[in-house]
Amino acid sequence: MSASPSRRAEIVRKTSETDIRLSLDLDGTGRSELASGIGFLDHMLTALSKHSLIDLTVAAKGDLHIDFHHTVEDIGIVLGQALNKALGEKRGIRRYGSALVPMDEALAEAAIDISGRPFLAWTVPFARDKVGEMDTELFEEFFRAFAMNAGITLHITLKAGTNQHHIAEGVFKAVGRALRMAVEPDPRMAGAIPSTKGSLAG
Repeated sequence: MSASPSRRAEIVRKTSETDIRLSLDLDGTGRSELASGIGFLDHMLTALSKHSLIDLTVAAKGDLHIDFHHTVEDIGIVLGQALNKALGEKRGIRRYGSALVPMDEALAEAAIDISGRPFLAWTVPFARDKVGEMDTELFEEFFRAFAMNAGITLHITLKAGTNQHHIAEGVFKAVGRALRMAVEPDPRMAGAIPSTKGSLAG
C-alpha cells in the first residue's frame, strides 16, 4: 500500500537569481535527468537519485557567473518542497531512515525523521575549499535548504575520510539510502500516519 495514490510532485521556482524546474517520483527506479549547470552537483544528485530510488529531473539556470551559491541553495529548496508535496499527509510511510555508507576510506552516516520539524545537524568537515569547481561549504547549504523545506530532521555525520570527493559522494549516497528507507510504504501501517499525535505536519 503506497502512502498516497501518486507520490509525484513538480515545483517551479523563478527568481532574479535562478530559474528552476524540478520533478520527482518517490516510487521510481532511481532514474535522473539533471542539468543544474554545475557538473559536480549533477554527479552528486545522480547518486542521491540512484540510491533513494527516487526519479529526479532538474533543469536549472542560475547566476553562475557570480558563484554557485544561489543555484545550489535554490535547488535544495525546490527539492525539499517537492518531497514534502509528494509525501502529502505522510500516511503509511516508515518515517525514519538511516544509512552508514562507506566510500573507499570515507564513511558517512545519515539519519532522517520525516517529522514535520525541520532541522539539520551537520558534522562533515572538509579539508579543502573546493571539490572540482564546487565550494565545499555549499554542501551544508544544500542540505539545510533541503531539510528546512522538506520539513524533515536530518543528521549527517562524517565518521572517516580524507579524499574530498569520496566524502561528498558518501554523504549524498548515505542521504539517498536513508531517504529511501524513510519514504518507503510500510505495509503494517495500513495507511496510518506514523505518529502518536496523528499528524506529521509539524
